[in-house]
Amino acid sequence: MLPPQPPPAPDSPDFSPLAIGEDLSPLPAYKAAGTAEIGFDGLLAEPLRLREDLASGCGGQTWPAGMVLGRHMLRYHREDLREARILELGAGGGLVGLAVARGCAVGTTPLFVTDQLEMHSLMEHNIALNNLEGKVQAAILNWGEPLPAAVVALKPNVVLAADCVYFEPAFPLLLATLSDLLTLCPEATIYFCFKKRRRADMQFLKKAQKMFKVTEVVDDERPVFCREGLFLYTFQAST
Repeated sequence: MLPPQPPPAPDSPDFSPLAIGEDLSPLPAYKAAGTAEIGFDGLLAEPLRLREDLASGCGGQTWPAGMVLGRHMLRYHREDLREARILELGAGGGLVGLAVARGCAVGTTPLFVTDQLEMHSLMEHNIALNNLEGKVQAAILNWGEPLPAAVVALKPNVVLAADCVYFEPAFPLLLATLSDLLTLCPEATIYFCFKKRRRADMQFLKKAQKMFKVTEVVDDERPVFCREGLFLYTFQAST
């Protein structure tokens, strides 16, 4: 059963990433390895403990879009994911998926957090660190490759994707995987949050708009995070 969707956001050209100037936004400073406690501004009764470690790649750090998407899911979807089959794409350490598993009412089907092989041990570490074994499962999913058998069996109808737009050569691979997921489950909704940092990010969104039904998501915090270059959309199969 697909969770109910909020109404589309009103047109707001001032906040559109396609309307932002050509200046580039700097990447945030890298953090030293360590364990952080993240409570999403009190939205989690018990904060997540998250190991952040860049030794295996930039996905090992908490990035801004993950915080925005996590807060959105906790504020707007706390009670409507009981029947959802949930997968996080490009999870890194698993921030968003773990937050949903900890703070939202989810069913008995394990929530999948997925990324490349290099991130697998970090995802598993964070699952164990938060005592979410059995509720969250780590899996390898390489963009642009056939979906793993476990993902095909899951047939996710809710996909979480935060900070996946950062490496231009991977854009076609990411789009292919998003398309494969919507082909696998045409009624699925992809919650997609990204920070515009480079000119190429605009081209990614334009291509996504040609392939999918792209809708800006209603969120009371939208004026704040949009001014920081962060944008939150749903992607659905075109009808």
